Order: sequence, then C-alpha cells, then structure tokens
Amino acid sequence: MTAKANLEVLPRGLQIVLALGLVALAAFPFVGTDFYAQMVARMMILAIFAMSLDLLLGVTGLVSLGHAAFFGLGGYALALVSSDSAAVSLWWSLPMAVLASALAALVIGFFVVRTHGIYFIMVTMAFAQMLFYLVFDNKDLAVGSLFTLRLGGSDGVYVNLKPDAGFFDLENKRVFYYFTLACLVAVYAFLRRLLWSPFGRALAGIRVNEHRMRAMGYGSFNYKLAAFTLAGALAGLAGYLWGAQTGFVNPELMGFHMSAHAIMMVILGGLGNFAGAIVGAFAFEYLLHVFKDLPAIGSFNTGKHWQLWMGLFIVLLVVFAVVSRTLRPLRAIVQGLERLQQGDYGARLPALTELFELVKRAGDPTLRLALETKLNPNAPDDTAAPDPFARALIAAVREAGLASRTSILSF
Repeated sequence: MTAKANLEVLPRGLQIVLALGLVALAAFPFVGTDFYAQMVARMMILAIFAMSLDLLLGVTGLVSLGHAAFFGLGGYALALVSSDSAAVSLWWSLPMAVLASALAALVIGFFVVRTHGIYFIMVTMAFAQMLFYLVFDNKDLAVGSLFTLRLGGSDGVYVNLKPDAGFFDLENKRVFYYFTLACLVAVYAFLRRLLWSPFGRALAGIRVNEHRMRAMGYGSFNYKLAAFTLAGALAGLAGYLWGAQTGFVNPELMGFHMSAHAIMMVILGGLGNFAGAIVGAFAFEYLLHVFKDLPAIGSFNTGKHWQLWMGLFIVLLVVFAVVSRTLRPLRAIVQGLERLQQGDYGARLPALTELFELVKRAGDPTLRLALETKLNPNAPDDTAAPDPFARALIAAVREAGLASRTSILSF
C-alpha cells in the first residue's frame, strides 16, 4: 500500500495552513491582550479534547455521547490532589490525572465496546450520566474509612493554585499558554503518527468493515478497547489543563452537553485527520461567542438562543458538505473520461485506474455499477476499442448520473 493511497496524507495546502496556524498561535501572546490569549488557550485545550474524540469517532467509527466523563475526571483529579496552601507538582499530578481517566475509560470500555451502533451511543451516555450524578449529588464522598473525596456537589471545586512545574512558572499566563500549545502540538503529532502505525490502520479497517477485519484475524474488541482507553486518557489531559487554567471544575464538565459540543467540533472540522478537530474546536468556540453576542430583535433575545443558531449553522454546513462531496467526484469522472478519448487504449490504463478511485469516492451505487460493467482494464482489445469504448463509457456515466441525481447534477 503506497503512501498516496492512504487517507492520512494531508494535502500540501492544508500542511501549509497548519504551519501558518502554528506560527500564528506562537506569536499571538505578543500581539493580543491577556484576555484573548486566555481565550485562545481554552480553545487549544478544547482542541485536545476534540482530537481525543476524533480518535473514536473519525478513526475507529465509534460515536460516543459520554466522552466528556473522562474530560471531567481529569479536571477533578487535579482538584482532588490540590490544596489551598501549596501548589501540587505538575510532574506527578498530570500523569496521575491522565492515568485516572485512562483507567476509567478501560473499565467502562470493557463493557461498552461489546455493543454496536445505537446501543454503543446509549451505553456511553448512560455511564457518563452515572458519573455526572455521582459528582453532582455528593459534596463529600467517603471511600470506606480510608479517606473522603471533596467533590463539591453541584457547586463544583476550586483549584486555587496552578500546578508547580519547578523550572517554569505556570502561574504566569504566557508560560501557561505556551505549555498548552506544546501539549496541543505533542498530542497532534502523536495521533498523526498513530494513524500511520499498524494499530492506527487496524482501527481504520475496523471503521470501514469490522467483520472483514475479524475474518482476517484481527481482534476488533482489543483494538477498540485500546482506542477507547487512549481517547479517555487524552480527554483526561484536556480536563486537567482546563481545571488548571480556569481554576474551577464542576459536574457540567462531565455532562451530556459537553460531549455534544465535542461532537459538533469534530463535525465542523471534518472527521478522521485530527487537523479538522483542531479547526473545529477553534471554529466552534469562535461561533459560540459570535452567536452569544448577537443583538436583540425587539423583545427577542437572539444571543440567549445561541444553541439554535449553532444548530442551524451545522445543519447547513453538513448539507453543503454532502452535496459538494457528491458533485465534485462525479464531475471529475466525466472530465477525466472525456480526456481519455485521445491516445491509444493502453496509454489510458493509469488514468482509468485513477478514475476507479474517483468512482469509489463518489459513493453512488448506480454509477459504480454502470462503470464496473463498462470499464474493465483487463478486458481484451476486441471488447474495448479505444474511441467507441470511451464514448460508450461517457454515455454510461451521463446516464447513471442523471438517472440517480437528476435534481442536483448537471454534467
């Protein structure tokens, strides 16, 4: 399998955009105020959270409505080990928070990854709501006679001091900003490398066809459980940073709304390549502030109903993306076929192979059937005369496209 055949390859243009974005983030504290720098830091934390969910949703094909539980656990882990008199060490509290979230994800995942489809969605949400109400209903939770967890109930818990990093001061807002940026870059680089690994490609195979992967000898349960655990650990990292930055954690961090927001971030940016999750997190937070600041129309407070405008925006975006994704490959197929009318049939074989890939991406079964019937690169010459073959193929594509998408296609 060549590199260009993998969906993990980012277009050169997107690579340039990501590089420019990194430069912009690195320079932002020098040109923006502290308020906006802290806002961007929150966006970066949410981008880590969105990437952790994208590992499940975009790579493995698991739609979780309870992913915020691990985000909240990371924040509460920091709050529980912090004190009001002295800052806790970053170098043991951060691994502890990530490990706690990973352990919770491992235990929950052991049960939930056995389910599929709508059942997986509902069970993940059920476990998250269990954790939500465990925290919401208990200000103090006694663990036997050993110790008592200070959860704060619905009021939440304050983190008065940022973790002590030793040789750099996280109480300095600019230092914390760059520490968050370093975590964002590290998580992105790790997940991108994961996509190229045998483990990452096995996850992608499970998303496409789990039954076939199992038939080939892959233990899909173990792979999905590992992905679920890793995603929970990364969500815990984001929750830890959130608690350190805001100085406050409450049960809402574990709630359904937080999980839904993460899903919308991933949808906004696009599934499966992690760069989209970063873009989606920044876009979601920016749009949230835009919609909240909308002016009132008469007695109707438009900003108060920001969820309505956000929902409408995402619906329109998804509809536009689906139509655009359908039209572009089909038109490219026809244009490519028309170019094939020149030259002998043997010289066209590389182009024909490329067109097969376009057909697969088009996702139209009627079109694919017509092309597979007419287009066979291994067919003998007497059944594939150059010009008549090309003309017949173009006619088949036009016929299939118009038959199946008369309302939106015009070749």
